[in-house]
Amino acid sequence: MNSIYNKTFKDLEEYFIENNEKSYKATQLFEWLYSKRVKSFDEMSNIKKDVIQKLKEDFVVDKLVIKKVERDKDVNKYLFELCDGNLIEAVLMMHDYGKSICISSQVGCNMGCKFCESGRQKKVRNLLPSEMVLQILQVEEDINDRISHVVVMGIGEPFDNYDNLVDFIDIINHPKGIQIGSRHITVSTCGIIPKIEEFSRLPYQVNLAISLHAATNEKRNKIMPINKVYPLENLIEVIKKYIAKTNRRVTFEYIMLKEVNDSIEDANKLCDLLKGMNCYVNLIPYNETNNIEFKRSKKDTILQFYDIIKKRNIAVTIRREFGSNISAACGQLRSKKEDL
Repeated sequence: MNSIYNKTFKDLEEYFIENNEKSYKATQLFEWLYSKRVKSFDEMSNIKKDVIQKLKEDFVVDKLVIKKVERDKDVNKYLFELCDGNLIEAVLMMHDYGKSICISSQVGCNMGCKFCESGRQKKVRNLLPSEMVLQILQVEEDINDRISHVVVMGIGEPFDNYDNLVDFIDIINHPKGIQIGSRHITVSTCGIIPKIEEFSRLPYQVNLAISLHAATNEKRNKIMPINKVYPLENLIEVIKKYIAKTNRRVTFEYIMLKEVNDSIEDANKLCDLLKGMNCYVNLIPYNETNNIEFKRSKKDTILQFYDIIKKRNIAVTIRREFGSNISAACGQLRSKKEDL
């Protein structure tokens, strides 16, 4: 089943030219899909019937199945079923600056971060661009409103699905597509160095976030196996090159794990590691789950950690908490369903 939502604007221009049609039909098709949000080719009234027939032979206008929605104050969590029966998640967060969605990029994840619920269930497959795009379209339909910001930080490692990720960004960023500005798109990686280098060469001004979570190789090796392949010193070196090349500030995500990475020494080592970089640190209170032994740092500990970083003149925030009454942790809703 070849979803029309897999196709970038350029793909469709080439498709129409190959079928002896004018390339401007790509504009018409994108407008029907992303501006008018039609659900079938037959609704595309300004495209000739023979072209519609050809489109119907080659593509489908598909959708994901919403299996469950959990709603809490300023947050919705969606469980989607894919056409092959696999499950993924997306989280909608209502901020004062707009509505932000955190989408999944894979079914499961092979990175094996010890604190992560989605890593507990191994990667089944990559998501197609359409399966990422449709998470946005169907949440917008559910809330009857526009999403302003997209974060690729849900189930999966985006840079382990690089080509599909790039096509997805192209589609949602395109002025005839979903029209989400580059600076409103953030991609999070645990640190796959070759893909960070590749990402720096893209024409988009998309934000990059690094899942750091420890300031020494010794600690990061224990909780993030990727660090054994791409150790901290190499990761920091490539991030400095990325910042120099793109002139973009990088976010470092740091989940606060009780008595694991939350000491005063940890805070100072983090500051030493990031000194002089155009970056900011996002401290994340941990969402505990029943399947993983890690615990959340105490509130006072998080505030102390924050103060140390602030005093060292590094920009830092504590992430606002969403969904304390629902399955808020990444992969938690899917795990509940899978474990039944």
